[in-house]
Order: sequence, then structure tokens, then C-alpha cells
Amino acid sequence: MNRIFRHFLMISTIIALAATAAVSQTSQPASPSSASPDAKPAQSSPRKVDKAAAYYHYTLAHMYEEMVTAYGRSDLATKATEEYRLAIEADPSSEFLTSGLAELYVKTGRIADAVKEAQDIIKKDPKNLEAHKLLGRIYLRSLGDMPGGSGSDNILKLAIDQYEQITKLDPDSVDDHLLLGRLYRLNNDLQKGEGELKTAIKLDPNSEEAVTTLAMLYTDEGDTAHALQVLSSIPDSARSAKLYAALGAAYEQRKDYKSAVDAFRHAIVLDRDNLDAIRGLAENLLNDGQLDAALEQYKVIADSNPEDAQTYVRMAEIYRRQAKYDLALESLKRADTLVPDQAEVAYSIAAVYQAQGRYDDAIKLLQDLVKRTEKSEAGSSNADRNNRAIFLERLGMVYREQENYTAAVETFRKMLPLGEENTRQGYQEIIDTYREAKQWPQATSAAKEAVQKLPDDRDLRMVLDAQLADTGELDKSVADIRSLLKGGPEDREVYLRIGIIYTRGKRYDDALAALAKAEQLSTKPEDRGYVSFLRGDLYQRQKMFDQAEAEFKKVLTTTSPTDPQTAATLNYLGYMNADRGVKLEESLNYIKQALTFEPNNGAYLDSLGWVYFKLGKYDQAEENLTKAESHMTTDPTVQEHLGDLYQKTGRLKLAAAHWERSVQEWSKTVPAEQDGEAFAKVQQKLDAAKVKLAKEESQKQQ
Repeated sequence: MNRIFRHFLMISTIIALAATAAVSQTSQPASPSSASPDAKPAQSSPRKVDKAAAYYHYTLAHMYEEMVTAYGRSDLATKATEEYRLAIEADPSSEFLTSGLAELYVKTGRIADAVKEAQDIIKKDPKNLEAHKLLGRIYLRSLGDMPGGSGSDNILKLAIDQYEQITKLDPDSVDDHLLLGRLYRLNNDLQKGEGELKTAIKLDPNSEEAVTTLAMLYTDEGDTAHALQVLSSIPDSARSAKLYAALGAAYEQRKDYKSAVDAFRHAIVLDRDNLDAIRGLAENLLNDGQLDAALEQYKVIADSNPEDAQTYVRMAEIYRRQAKYDLALESLKRADTLVPDQAEVAYSIAAVYQAQGRYDDAIKLLQDLVKRTEKSEAGSSNADRNNRAIFLERLGMVYREQENYTAAVETFRKMLPLGEENTRQGYQEIIDTYREAKQWPQATSAAKEAVQKLPDDRDLRMVLDAQLADTGELDKSVADIRSLLKGGPEDREVYLRIGIIYTRGKRYDDALAALAKAEQLSTKPEDRGYVSFLRGDLYQRQKMFDQAEAEFKKVLTTTSPTDPQTAATLNYLGYMNADRGVKLEESLNYIKQALTFEPNNGAYLDSLGWVYFKLGKYDQAEENLTKAESHMTTDPTVQEHLGDLYQKTGRLKLAAAHWERSVQEWSKTVPAEQDGEAFAKVQQKLDAAKVKLAKEESQKQQ
């Protein structure tokens, strides 16, 4: 959720709750002359109290005030104020009258006057609960009217101060503890907020507002376990749609998408018109990889609210993932008519163009977005800088897919001035681009520049070490990475990197030892799944295929369907078995599943073409291998596969051309990425083809 919207929503909820508290905590009826027992007579008014006159003027003031409220007679506000003043003159000690005047000031927008009246009461009687509540409500109203910034922060602190006093004077008020808890949360004082919300729940264990607010606070802290524990304390029979929706949101953050789907379904059963719950259901069906089911829910939202542009954007994302590009563009164009020139829509259209291979169209749109954000560097907001970085990154990726590596690097370099995280990501993309272009010295140089620019960035330092290891400095690189070990949970990433480096350097026992340590530090299922993926890769390289398959299947049971690791695992498992000519139909299914996540992933298309080749379906093999080559022209394996296909279908000269390209690409690869056996095999095929083609040519000339 947009942070500004969350901030506004929190303030709005606080104000609404304050209004509810004001109504639910009305005091006993009192006459205008009633006052706190501890109140002292006003020193500035020596005249005798005239209660009859006070009541008379109060009655007139109240009548005028009612007319202001009921009929919009703002011209009578002055008369109401005058009558309150006359009533107070008649009974200066009455805090009821001064409170009424302050409330009138609030209603008529005279906030400064209202604050002064309330503060005057508190000066005379610091324990006057109603005056503190009045002042608290004034600050809450002011807080809701302010756009943010230091002024808003000051008002927030004033509101917190008043509600701290209120909860001391009336410690049994659930609503006031809840309100104070929300204010603390808004002020990022989560520990105090937690304490107040727990107090509210202790006073009323069935308070849904307190339970859901405490759960949201835990969610803000990333503590979804406690959030779910609190929400689950309300029995099923007492849960409302709102509480089920909060459960769904907590499960979503935990990436337990199936449980989130179940919770949102319960919310919808209880409130069928709750579009927010339907949207939550749709989002989590999408997260769970249930594309068709998610699409159906988004269609329900679109039918109920045809003006919701965001729904069409999400529908377009599903169509793009299903490779239904025309439908994706149709949805995005509809969104564009609702919110013309919105950057998100243009960006999504560019992503569809990229998936279609319409690179020039994608570049044109992305260049326009980049131009719009030219001033989003130093001095601009984080959101503006981050948006610019997103546009630049996508543009650079399109250039890279075109194999226009120079333009890609130039584009990624424009990310560097946009802040530390964007700087880090920009350097990572530059390094990846040089590696994809097989420009190894440039990749190393960029990694060194990145570490010099961000010397405290541990990840970039490990990237540099990995790059140096790939180019021959393995032991030195591992020693430097080991120096980053601290003896805590953060060591997991270090051990993972060591495991990857050792695997690529064919030091398999050392790699297994490092991965075992990383696994010990993995607390989440998806973290353990990633270790299993790396271990499966290690076993596959050693041709220990049964062990590799077992590890890959572990990944599929621990990661969510939308985790990128899931698609990579499906592809790896499918390709590994297809390459050996075993479990071909199962392999075909795995690879097709991977492609539902990334329909234009060159590696996945190569795998699909290769399994069709193994199945003897050569037309389908050629279609997909050709698509793969369009995305990965410099990949030696894709070139070899095309060579094998053309040989099998009687086109030896074409086969030889691709095998030769494969040999050339293998020769450009650093030792860590070379497969000596594969290189030798394709060289043999090329040599044999050249001999056969030479004989055929000789026979033609005879």
C-alpha cells in the first residue's frame, strides 16, 4: 500500500475512533454551573455568581449553536459566541460553559480560540478529564487537516500528550487506550503502541478494533507470527469480515498465500460487497499462481467499479503472464483512458511490448518515462528517485535483450546518482550486462568501482569476490568473503556465496560444507528451499542426478508458486531429465509450468525446445529453439541445440554453422562457466560435420 495513503488512512481511522469515543463517553447531564469539585473561583471576576442569568444565556447560546449545525446558519455563530460569553460572565467558575464555548470554536473553525479555552480550563483544573478530551479531539482534527511534515509531527506529539493524560485520568477506557495506541503507531513508537493496545485488549478481549490494530502494528514490524496469534485469539464464530481480511493480510505478508486466500474468502462470505476483500482474494490467488481464478475476481471488481484503473492494470499483468498480449494491451488501454498519462500504465504497456519482442516500441515509452523524471535526482523525494530507477532499469534490460550492451550500460549508469539502494542495483545490472556480453575485464572493473563507491556494502564486495573467483582468484576471494563472517544470522548470505563460488570452482566438498552452514542459519521455508536449489545444482554438475532431483523437489515443496526460485527449479528439473532422455512427459510439464511465470525466458524456451526434440516433435522443437535464440544469441548451449536439430532434420550445413557459433561462444567463457565435456562434444560434432560437408562438396565437383 502507498505509504502516503497508509498515513492518511491511519489518521482518518484515529479521528473516526476519537469521534466514537466522544459519543460513547458522554458525561452525566449537568447544569451550566456544574464544575469540578477541585475547581477554584476565577480570580479575575469579583462579581457575584448569577446562575439564573448563566442558564438563560447558555440556553440562547445552545439554541443558536443548534441552528448553526442544523441549518448551516453560520451568521448565528457570532450570536452563539456572545451568549456563551455572557453566560460565562454570569458564572465564571463553570467549566461546562467554557467547554461548550471551546466546542463551538471547533465547530466554526476557530481552532486557536478553542485550544486557548481548553488550555485555560486545564490550567485551573489539571485533572479535568473533559477538557483534556476536548483538547485531544482538537489536536486530532488538526492532525487530519494537515498534509504532513514537521507541523504535523508537532500536532501528533500534542495529541499524544493529551491522550496520555486522558488514560491516566480514566484508565478503564478501552477506546482511549486504543486511540493512544494508534497515535503511538503513527509516531513509530511501536513499543508504547503495543503496550496501549494490549491494555485495550485486556480491558475488552472481544474488541475487534484493538485486536486488528495490534495485529497491524506487529505486521508493520514484520512480526507476522505475533500478528496471526493476536488475530486468531478471536474465535471463528465471532470473527467479522474485517478481522478475516486482517488475517488475510497477515498471511499474505508471511507469503502463506493459500491461507490468505482462505481468509479473504471467509471475509467475502460475511460481506459480499466488500471490494477490498475481493481485491485481497484476487491478489493472493495471483500470488499463489492461480491466474485464471485471480482474473475472475478482478473481473468482479471491474464489473462493480468500472472506473478502477488499477484493476485493469492487474488484469493486464495476468494476461501478460499468460502470453495473451492483445488482451493485456486492451486492458491497459482501458486503464489509460481512465487515468491518462499515468506512469504505471505506460510502464506496464512497455513491459508487454518487451514480452512481444517489440523492443523499439518499449524503448520509446520507457525513454519518455525517463525523460519525465530527469529532475528526480538529488533533492527530490525517495519515491520520485525510486520511480526513475525502475524506469531506467527496465529500459536497460530491454537494451540488454537487444544485445545493445553499450546502451544498456549507459542506461544503468544513470541509476547510480539515485540513492544507495538504487546505486547498488545499478552497479549490479552493469556487472551482469558485462558478464552477459562476456566482457569479463569490464565486469571486474565495474565491480571494483562499485566497492570503491559503496565500501560498506557487503553484497557488492561479495559480487567483486565472486567475479575475481570466476577469473582465477578463487582462494583469495573466498578468504576475503570469510572475513565478513560475524557469527550471527547475517552469516547465511556469506556461506551461500562461498558455496556458489566453490561449486563453480568444482570444489564440491567445500561447497557442500558451506551450504550446510547456510542451511543451519535458514529460518524460513523459502530460505531452506534456496539452499536445496544450490545443492541440487551442485549434484547435477557431478552427474549425481537422483540426489539432484531429490533436492529440486524439496524446493518445490518449500517455495511459493510465484517465487522466482520455483520457476527456475521447474525448468532446471525438467531440463536435467530431458537432457538425459528420461521422464520426458513429466519434464515437458515442468518446463511448461516454468514458462507460465516467464513466457519469454530464453533459457526456459530452450528447455522446451529441447524436450520436444527428445520427444521427436521437431517442428515444435524448432519453433521454441528459434525463439530461445532470439533472446540468447550468445548462449553456446542454445546454438548447440539448434545444430543438433538441423542435423536431425537433414540440414547439415546449417547445423555446422550453429555448432561453430557454439564453439566460439564456449571459447569466450571464463573457466568457472565452461563445461569442458560439453565443449569437447560440440567440437567433435563440428569437426565431423566439416569432414562430411567437405566430402559432399568434393563429390559434387567430381
